[in-house]
Amino acid sequence: MDRELIEQKLESLRRCLQRIEEKCPSDPDSLKRDPDLQDIVTLNLTRAVQLCVDLGAHLIVDLNVPPPDTMGQTFDALSLAGVVPEKLAVQLKKAVGFRNIAVHNYEEIDWTIVHRIARHHLSAFAEFAKIISARFA
Repeated sequence: MDRELIEQKLESLRRCLQRIEEKCPSDPDSLKRDPDLQDIVTLNLTRAVQLCVDLGAHLIVDLNVPPPDTMGQTFDALSLAGVVPEKLAVQLKKAVGFRNIAVHNYEEIDWTIVHRIARHHLSAFAEFAKIISARFA
């Protein structure tokens, strides 16, 4: 695997998480009322999910694990291979579900859920980044 590519993706992931932390308001109602903040938070969350899927796919190739059929199955495969804990795989699969809603059906986004993800669940992305980083150190 190309270590430089992995480092670039990890840095992009770090920047996405930082933007979410910086821009997500402290209460969900503020997010509901501000389309600019909605765009910033949603874009960076969807990017973070995509980056994790991309990093997971690179790792799957290195592990010679059968390729997943869906983005969410990327994390199942990594869990079955013993690379990520099952709990983390479940969290990241849920994040893929959010990404799919955000990308394909923007009008139905529940901003309270987005706020909860942004304020309380970014640690799953950071944990995944640490696992990836440690595997390629």
